[in-house]
Amino acid sequence: MRLPLLCSVAALYALPLAGEEAASPYSPYAGKSYPTEVFFGDTHVHTSLSGDAGGAGNILRPRDVYRFALGEEVIASSGQPVKISRPLDFSMVTDHTDALGAIADVISGTPNILADEMGRAFHEAFNAGPEEAAKAAVRLVATFSQGKISPAMNYGPGNPGFRRAWDEIIDAAEAYNDPYNFTAMIAFEWTSLASGNNLHRNVILRDDAERARRIEPFTATPPLGSRDPRQLWKWMENYEQLTGGRILAIPHNGNVSNGMMFPMRDDFADGSPLDAEYAEMRQKYERLYEASQIKGDGETHPYLSPEDEFADYETWDWGNLDVSVAKTPEMLAGEYARSGLQRGLQLEQELGTNPYKFGMIAATDTHTGLSTYAEDNFFGKFSNYEPNPKNRISKTAKENPDLGISYKSWQYTQSGLTAVWANSNTRAGLFDGMHRRETYGSTRPRMIVRFFGGYGYTERDLITRNMAEAGYAKGVPMGGDLAAGDGAPSFMAGAMRDPDGANLDRVQIVKLWLDEAGEPAEKVYDVAWSDGRAPGADGKLPPVGNTVDLTVPTWTNTIGESELRALWTDPDFDPGKSAIYYARVLEIPTPRWAAYDMVKYNLEVGPEVELITQERAYTSPIWYAPPE
Repeated sequence: MRLPLLCSVAALYALPLAGEEAASPYSPYAGKSYPTEVFFGDTHVHTSLSGDAGGAGNILRPRDVYRFALGEEVIASSGQPVKISRPLDFSMVTDHTDALGAIADVISGTPNILADEMGRAFHEAFNAGPEEAAKAAVRLVATFSQGKISPAMNYGPGNPGFRRAWDEIIDAAEAYNDPYNFTAMIAFEWTSLASGNNLHRNVILRDDAERARRIEPFTATPPLGSRDPRQLWKWMENYEQLTGGRILAIPHNGNVSNGMMFPMRDDFADGSPLDAEYAEMRQKYERLYEASQIKGDGETHPYLSPEDEFADYETWDWGNLDVSVAKTPEMLAGEYARSGLQRGLQLEQELGTNPYKFGMIAATDTHTGLSTYAEDNFFGKFSNYEPNPKNRISKTAKENPDLGISYKSWQYTQSGLTAVWANSNTRAGLFDGMHRRETYGSTRPRMIVRFFGGYGYTERDLITRNMAEAGYAKGVPMGGDLAAGDGAPSFMAGAMRDPDGANLDRVQIVKLWLDEAGEPAEKVYDVAWSDGRAPGADGKLPPVGNTVDLTVPTWTNTIGESELRALWTDPDFDPGKSAIYYARVLEIPTPRWAAYDMVKYNLEVGPEVELITQERAYTSPIWYAPPE
């Protein structure tokens, strides 16, 4: 028989003989479409276009953000050269949309600003020297958060200065976006503040400039904007209908929301019950949650998780964003990722949809324009706190000049990075990975973490170098939904240390569910650990140890492991109950940024200043649903 010309010799040898089944390819990767690469980036960066950032001395613009993320050395606003150790895979500028671009006019004193009483007062304060400018920046945040900002200063849609700033953000992203090598995504921050409670969201477009220029970003200021998240989601829905594009929103770390980030009732409708529309729209557009950033860690709180020995990590109890209302224990469950996930289970029973079904990420929320995420390269939250020997580690509390409530500068956290499992380092690839919730948040290290849940996993699946093959074939990855199967599900978790970082202490799986009374319940399981330790009589592992030398400062990788893996089956599984599982990976102790400042500037610090940290990563959860 004469073969068609389109059939090559190679194809001929691949054809099965009569009566034979086609053999699977020798290459284990042939025909596979699941993500094999993880990409690290920062989803939360502010430039001088943001009022609080520019007011605090930031002079860097959107293009500087991308130059820095690509590994170029730039000059920080304080005049110091700065560079990251390794380029990021992706980044985005997320400037505040309320008053976007106005701060430059306030500082320079344009006629429209000087004609306004508040604008003129802020102009004079920002030009009265560094100390007065720093105080003015705090007052600006407080004034805006209380809804008292002058309309003349609050640039919004339709204002030429607002449009110029948005175009600059788009132009910078287009100039530096290099598909498959470096991704610059177009984004902004919607800055909702309810009586000083932080409900901010970073809004990320999958799209390019053509679609982005067809809109102006949503703000929190009426009449064109709103502080109500429902109105943001409607704006996002309109964007998709108008442009044919795709969009998602990432709520901030909620630890300064005073309980409003994960409400059980509608705080914007006189406390009325949440409804199905709220749940459906929030789940549709808020697929991720920022679980850690510079303003503290937001996984959980020791009050909420008293049995979790690692719960008290970079904990903030300042109150709300402008420090106008003190924190109370009753607020905490509405602020943290773990309790938010549990509240989602409760609301799903009432509404039929889980509004708090989110994956985990971390970011910096830097207002310096610099994603300096490493402990030994900390350039502060604001430009007036860039490295210096004076005000980085304060012995006494800093005072809010308007409200008289104190906070301490050393409590700022060095965090974090978003990791996305994606098929390509492109806008589409990263957005789709985020939408699948196939993400994890790291407080700094670029550790590689996999997490799968399914049925029929074996030890062989765990130890193969291609654990993902069985992970996807027999189950779902982080961020996925796991249906009921034959017996209890099993979970595979694997982590490899950052090649430039510290060894790993342990891998844990956190389980969340509702008890018989419908109340939130949780348990943390150690599933893999280093150094041959054995749990004590209380079931707890002894600490991994500590090699930190604060005189340098440094640490040694003489403890811990470079890689940890676990195959774990829930010993307390109830097939009739919904449950949530996610992995937490801990490094061995390492020096915190304050330790590097202490040595560099020869500082004396008080015992309250934390000098040692234990970095970690949080995967997106896997949701188990019982049979209907």
